[in-house]
Amino acid sequence: MSTALPSLGFAGIGLMGLPMCRRLLAAGYPLTVWNRSPEKCSALVAEGAKLATSPAELSRGSDMVLLCLADTAVVREVVFGEQGIAQGGRSGQLLVDLSSLEATATREMAAELAALCGMAWLDAPVSGGTAGAQAGSLAIMVGGEASDLQRARPVLLSLGQRVTHMGGVGAGQVTKTCNQMIVACNALVIAEVVALAEQSGVDATLIAEALAGGFADSKPLQILAPQMAENRFEPVKWHVRTLLKDLDGAVKLSREQGAATPLSGLAAQMMRLHGSQGYLQKDPATLVELYRNKG
Repeated sequence: MSTALPSLGFAGIGLMGLPMCRRLLAAGYPLTVWNRSPEKCSALVAEGAKLATSPAELSRGSDMVLLCLADTAVVREVVFGEQGIAQGGRSGQLLVDLSSLEATATREMAAELAALCGMAWLDAPVSGGTAGAQAGSLAIMVGGEASDLQRARPVLLSLGQRVTHMGGVGAGQVTKTCNQMIVACNALVIAEVVALAEQSGVDATLIAEALAGGFADSKPLQILAPQMAENRFEPVKWHVRTLLKDLDGAVKLSREQGAATPLSGLAAQMMRLHGSQGYLQKDPATLVELYRNKG
């Protein structure tokens, strides 16, 4: 049966990429992986994946190439750099970018890739965190041609429970930006709430339970409030730097569109302040430290 499935290449074996690859292997897809630091691929190779020595080799051996990389600059380098995906790409192939990038840059790169080698581009950023990646319950928002998504949909449904076509190339990234604006602003106000409850003599460990099912309830509340109240900042499930990058992207997009995003602009500055105090690589649960009275 596996011979009928498209061969997949996957670049970016990080917090999200590793569990995603495990799901693709479990679904029976022939999988080749590449990562800048190849040791991160060793567990997947032991589980049946092949290892590529370059992005170009990855794309030469795959029907579909999936990316899960840190930011726009890294994606540009992996796709268009020396021994990049574009060098091994060909017409009829599909690049599926699961990373969270700038929408404008995504449209430019998609056009450039098509012109260079005829390879099509789907932006398919995901939401749901590492737990969603492990469970295959991610929400995936997609920009690109409907016919390309039709080809990729079975692969994406191995990774997520919901795949929504949002429009042309870049539309997935705009939707992910909207998602991150809500998540990041939510995380900051949850930190304010936990610190205020503590300073008012209320047991902040009960906040998430007390508000569950009410109008203020959310996944960030249920995940972050207990961690903040209990000072559980390890293991790091996601990074402050990721939220900062996405908020900066939101502010940039709003400028390009002439749209006002004052709350997200303030959130970006609060996130930058927190990051500058040594928290960029830490979990966003540490945001509560911004508001605690250290006196």
